[in-house]
Amino acid sequence: MTKKQPVNYARRTAKYFNFWRKFFQNIVCKFWYGIQFKLMYRVEVEGKENIPKDNKFIVCGNHLSSLDPFLVSFVMPKPVAFMAKKELFEKRFVRWMLDWQGAFAVNREKLEVSTIKTAFEVKNTKNWILGLFPQGTRAKSGTIEDIHKGFAGIARATKCSILPIGIVGTENRTWCPFKGKIKVKIGEIIPYNDDLEKVMEEWALAVQELTGFRYIPNPA
Repeated sequence: MTKKQPVNYARRTAKYFNFWRKFFQNIVCKFWYGIQFKLMYRVEVEGKENIPKDNKFIVCGNHLSSLDPFLVSFVMPKPVAFMAKKELFEKRFVRWMLDWQGAFAVNREKLEVSTIKTAFEVKNTKNWILGLFPQGTRAKSGTIEDIHKGFAGIARATKCSILPIGIVGTENRTWCPFKGKIKVKIGEIIPYNDDLEKVMEEWALAVQELTGFRYIPNPA
């Protein structure tokens, strides 16, 4: 009997980013979470005019809470295909949710070829936007630190620009209507550059300005 090969959740073709996943993401992010954002929080969005008309860019925001991916998808005009750490795909329900929202796996320790190929697929769909959080995991409010170089590597490989997004307030969860406050500031596009260190620093400084958080460079 042939042994069943494990599914590679990092490798997705253009067919994966279809109408049904777009529809499901809209139901989850723009309707279900959209109601929560409007009822529980006062959401302020600035800088929508900075969003390019094409999709040759990567949405990169700071990461404070599990709400952040839903918030970014709520704000953006096109569905966002997020990279999620591969460990999340080991949990059945979480894997199902991620799968149907167009997310794909990434190895945070090593940038793999399958991840880069999928990033190209997203870029070539024209109807989806690639998204990720350069910090890799949720960070404490007030600082921008522990930035992973992988996002700059993907931008270089796909020749994409970076759209910085500053998020403030999602770390303060509330279930009382209109008690919370979230600010989303969309910065000016960071043009493509093959210098990884420069891209990392430009993104961090942009988010520092957007959020007011202090940028702490990675140790040398």
